[in-house]
Amino acid sequence: MNLLEVYIQEVTRRLGEKNREDIALELRSTIEDMLPDDYGEEDVKKVLEKLGSPVKLASGYRDQPMYLIGPRYFDVYVTLLKMILPIATVISLISVITVYFIDYNGHGADIKDVMDIIGIGIWRMIEVGIQTFFWFTLVFAIIERTDKEKDNQPLTASFEEWTPDDLKNIAYIPKKKAISKLEVFGNLMWTAVWATLYFYAYQLVGVYEADGSRLEYVQPAFNHEVLLRYWPIVVIVIGIEIVLALYKLIKGQWTKRMAICNTVFEIVITLVFIIILMDPNLLSHEFITYMTDLLTISPNQFRMWVVGGGIFLFIAGAAFNVYDGFCKARIHLVHDKVTVKKDIKLH
Repeated sequence: MNLLEVYIQEVTRRLGEKNREDIALELRSTIEDMLPDDYGEEDVKKVLEKLGSPVKLASGYRDQPMYLIGPRYFDVYVTLLKMILPIATVISLISVITVYFIDYNGHGADIKDVMDIIGIGIWRMIEVGIQTFFWFTLVFAIIERTDKEKDNQPLTASFEEWTPDDLKNIAYIPKKKAISKLEVFGNLMWTAVWATLYFYAYQLVGVYEADGSRLEYVQPAFNHEVLLRYWPIVVIVIGIEIVLALYKLIKGQWTKRMAICNTVFEIVITLVFIIILMDPNLLSHEFITYMTDLLTISPNQFRMWVVGGGIFLFIAGAAFNVYDGFCKARIHLVHDKVTVKKDIKLH
């Protein structure tokens, strides 16, 4: 009798106060019906094993789930969180960089200040990530508890119950063709970095001289007016790059169309920056004078090195990205089908 009473106590203490007595009577009656007339401790143990853990049994009596996010919404929750979290952290980093450069006076960069801004950027990304995780989880926890459906069948990303017809809209993605969310996150991060470097190149890119613990900003490398002259087309390139990254996130794999879009983008961005590099007034006169005196070469030679090297790097990078995209897009499923057939034969 002690085991029976303790078991009922463990079930009812996890329930609301007003329902405990009724459920205790119901549970005791159910257990006694399952026991033989002359039962002993071993008979009680067998019945309790059939009923299972008090925690599990109590959850069946509760109107609210005993978990934060159950199986019905968990897959949707994880899928959407993986999409939103990287975007939110990248936006937070962009905002930190933007605020920093708006307040930047351009008179030099202290090493400690540089490390501080890096630390602030990382901390802001972590902070936004935690905030996003908390509020997103809270929303789904509320949805879980307001849903009156007793069915625990997992929902799809469209918040509808799964049917075999859903498989028609899902393509099999070989591992080598898959586009990971980490890759998309890296693309968005790179966009934030190079866009910041472009618009604040006159404050960042140039000649620095060490002065104790400080890096004294001596001479900017670029003419700010020339860089701003091309800002509309650069903004368009940034927008296209963001759209392409989100397109990769949605598709999740390399396809022929994806490879073609990537090729068009690489051609556009390469042509844009070649045009900018070819501008004769891009490099500041003072920077050219400083570098030619330092390297003991003529101004024309220095320009040719900078322009030629920049064009080579852009073309080489674009060619590699285009080639890599088409290689991934051309991966066929033949190898995977052969592997599956071999596995079937082995089993």
